[in-house]
Amino acid sequence: MDAVQALASAAQLVSAMVSAVGALEQAASDLAEAPRRLQVLEDFASDLDALARQSRQRHAHKLHAPQLERQFLSLGRLVDQLRANVGKAREALGKKKGKGKGLAWVLRSSVVGDPLVRYVKLIKDDLNWWLELQELTQSVGDAIASTARSTPSLVRVKSERGYPVSKKCSYVRELLERDGGQRRVVLIVGLSGIGKSCLARQIASDPPGNFVDGAIEISFGRWCSRAACNGCRSEYHSRLVRKICTFLVQIGSIDLKEENGKDLDDVCCLLQTALVGKSMLILLDDVWEQDIVDRFTKLYDNDCRYLVTTRDEAIHEIAEAEKVEISKDDIKEISKEILLYHCLLRVGELPSVAEVLLDRCGHHPLTVAVMGKALRKETRVEKWEQAISNLSAYATCAPGPVSYVNEKDVETTLTIFGSFEFSLEAMPENSRRFFMVLAAISWEEPVPEACLESIWSALVQDSLFSIVVSKLVEGSLIIKLEDQLLYHMHDMVSLYLVSKTNDAVHTLLSESISEYAALVAPWLFVFGKECVKGPAEQKMRSFFSLLEFMEIEILLGSTTQALMECRSISEFEASRLGFSKILGPRVAEIISIGSPDLIFAVTEAITIIFFQSDYTSLAQSLEIAGSIDKLIDLLGVCKDPSTVANVSSVLAKISEHVDAAIADEILSRIPMDRISDLLSPENEQWHEIVFTTLSSLTKVGKLKAVETMIESGIDKKLLVLLGNGSEISQHHAIIMLKTFCELGAPLQGCMGPAVLIHLPWHARISLERFILFDQNLAPSAKLQQPFDMIRHKILQKDNKNIIEAIQGLLSLSERANDTTVQDFLLGSNLFDRLALLLQHREVESNQVKSQAAFLVMKLACNGGEPYVHRFLELNIVHELIDMMQCNIGELQDSAYYALHQIVFAKGGSLVLQRFLQLGTIEKLVNLLDCKSMKTKELAMQLLVDIAVVGTKPCIERMLASQVVEKLVALEKSGKPFSGAVSRYIQGLNMCKNVQSAERAVMKQHILRKVRSAVRGHKLEASLVASVEACIAEGSKGASSSRKKK
Repeated sequence: MDAVQALASAAQLVSAMVSAVGALEQAASDLAEAPRRLQVLEDFASDLDALARQSRQRHAHKLHAPQLERQFLSLGRLVDQLRANVGKAREALGKKKGKGKGLAWVLRSSVVGDPLVRYVKLIKDDLNWWLELQELTQSVGDAIASTARSTPSLVRVKSERGYPVSKKCSYVRELLERDGGQRRVVLIVGLSGIGKSCLARQIASDPPGNFVDGAIEISFGRWCSRAACNGCRSEYHSRLVRKICTFLVQIGSIDLKEENGKDLDDVCCLLQTALVGKSMLILLDDVWEQDIVDRFTKLYDNDCRYLVTTRDEAIHEIAEAEKVEISKDDIKEISKEILLYHCLLRVGELPSVAEVLLDRCGHHPLTVAVMGKALRKETRVEKWEQAISNLSAYATCAPGPVSYVNEKDVETTLTIFGSFEFSLEAMPENSRRFFMVLAAISWEEPVPEACLESIWSALVQDSLFSIVVSKLVEGSLIIKLEDQLLYHMHDMVSLYLVSKTNDAVHTLLSESISEYAALVAPWLFVFGKECVKGPAEQKMRSFFSLLEFMEIEILLGSTTQALMECRSISEFEASRLGFSKILGPRVAEIISIGSPDLIFAVTEAITIIFFQSDYTSLAQSLEIAGSIDKLIDLLGVCKDPSTVANVSSVLAKISEHVDAAIADEILSRIPMDRISDLLSPENEQWHEIVFTTLSSLTKVGKLKAVETMIESGIDKKLLVLLGNGSEISQHHAIIMLKTFCELGAPLQGCMGPAVLIHLPWHARISLERFILFDQNLAPSAKLQQPFDMIRHKILQKDNKNIIEAIQGLLSLSERANDTTVQDFLLGSNLFDRLALLLQHREVESNQVKSQAAFLVMKLACNGGEPYVHRFLELNIVHELIDMMQCNIGELQDSAYYALHQIVFAKGGSLVLQRFLQLGTIEKLVNLLDCKSMKTKELAMQLLVDIAVVGTKPCIERMLASQVVEKLVALEKSGKPFSGAVSRYIQGLNMCKNVQSAERAVMKQHILRKVRSAVRGHKLEASLVASVEACIAEGSKGASSSRKKK
């Protein structure tokens, strides 16, 4: 039985229950018959519950579908409500039997109604409501599906400029538009560089209408083949996992980092789940292994089709594919248009020998494009004739293609390589030399401009980098991504450079002077080819071994810059780990014998390269070498603020991993007064690293550390930040002051009511319970009513009684962390009642629901983890999320503020873990698409809250769910969503659960997403500028610590 049949069976069971309730309604006056009818209903409810549990277990692998999950949840709630109302009906029946047919009972029934009949009516309404809801859900689902078919998808593929539409393009579209086609794969085959990818992207950029979920591209290349892995199966699988995971991230199915440690079979299962029900055109570009296509075509329960480009003849033999070959006649049809586009001439301006050039190029699109750009705006016939002659000569002398080029491709490849030689010959010497050393770079993914500029610097050239790189772009030898400081390279150009790799490494690491080798080695370690990373690592290790101080200082600065340019979190972490293994064993020795400038450079690099887990071994090595004392001594004499910030941070982190005596010495000798100076509002660039330092010191020194900080005036600096600092600094100051209070610091003198009243409201709310609350006050002094009376009132149906009970509980909530009050509250059934009060059908009074949400907020704020844990058990958190989506502003605000306090409370991490498990983050991101302006605004605020307190997986899940793209869409709609992306970035800036270096990589990822999402819109310039400004503002603290001294 599938899930649909299970729900149909449930609907049949509910329909039968409606009939049974009708019989009970008729038997309500028959005291002998009513109990039997009630028992029948109880049996029905048990059967329904059993059916729901069995079906949920049987179809657990399909619960990723939100609608199916919601149907099971609503069925579970229906069973709970039925049991509650049947129990109440049985209780009413018992009272009815006890009172008999007395006059008082008759009079009471005539005035307020028969309680049994009332409960029977409630049961009947519940059942009918559930049945109507299923029908409504089906109708709404059909309407949404209809709208979705005409809505453009966020997932899209960009077409190549300068590639004309050919007849072959129309033919492939016809193949894809065929309904019920048995062949799910359309295979585009042809020689290298003949335009297979251009044709495929042209089609995928405007996919046929039957692909309602759009089109998406995955580029594999030779890198993802067994041959490139030297036949190593595990390495091939690892690379294939990375490619498939990149695809899953693009469609929002997994996080940016979730590919780590995953098995290929596991990832294929995720792929199967992600594509269920999808109708998508998937472009598998440059496939070298039939195994790749097979893994996609084995996926079931979807309407996806696959457009595959390949040059590998073995893949041509896929039996279930429609094969489309791009022949010479096909490219001959469009080669002249390609030439015109790239040489910037009109038809009448082309020299007569243009056709001869096209024939010599074999009409090959890539060769024509390169030659066209080399002859840009050239109309002289003799220049074109010379180009034809040179192309023939260069093709003859060009280096032979590598072994993995097919025999059929050899002649064409030599011609293409000849066109590259011709293009290079027309360039200045410095451009040619620069292009040749690019052979050391891995071009599997786009490369940041900073990497190319560092390599250019190592060549010690006089001309400007921007001029040289523009020459290579003009010659089609490298490609600059639109509106991004990233470059990539056509696979044929990369193939041409394969034979130049060793020469490039020799030029950059051996021939160049040592300072420039130190500059470029870290970039090659991060962005170089696999065969280049080894020599780069050896070069870096040699500098450390020989203790070449100047080179080490340059190397460290270049290392931090290279890390900041990483294209993904996974790449950053892999590179960071590699650098920490190189640097870690040498730190103690460098600090022991190095110059002050070198030691300061090392501490600066440590703050970027080392994470918490690295400090254990670092502290041990520094302790053995006696280097900690030297660091402390240098800190005492250094004047530069960035040096004070960096060295203090390193010492504070080390104090967490040494014995108490050394930790006490560090604490006593760190210059707190100078750290205090860095906390002034005008020194915002140092705030992040200073707060990290203070947090480490309080963790180790507890109250003693706090007292030292107070003596240095740090508490007063924090108060100044609360009034005058940026939002990020205020946030960190609140956290620091709360830590002081929790450790028992005497802050009442400097932070009494007269001070609190002038603070921003969010700071006041966060701090007043710590400052004004008398910890020695007996719980009974706060009780407004006896607890039993409160419990009795809140269980009533009367709204006035419920509100009075909540008011009494609000008084108790002020003492929620007191063990006596905690036992009272957690040991009762009050939370079950709260959960019911928050349900949209339990009570009609908005005031009751609003007050209940407020009580939840106070309990979370004052009581912390035990209460948050109970809220999760009873699904109260998700009830609040549902309330946030209603159409009543008061309730929506109450729900949001309660959720805000819950995620910020102690125990908020439990909520975030549950969000990750249940896919709640994706649902919150999807609320940004709803029609209600209020719901979108509150969802945006809650997502910013999660960015502030969330862990790295939470933030990555939001990014994978396209939160940035959706926030950009909101900004396009205007007020009240102006600045939505900047607010999200500000939230990320406040997050303490990610390292500053990780945050920097995330923000660059966000910037790329913004540029892509807003391209072509009237807000493009202003929105990109505001996001860049926000990133720069939030990065002050991190970037300033990396400034050159």
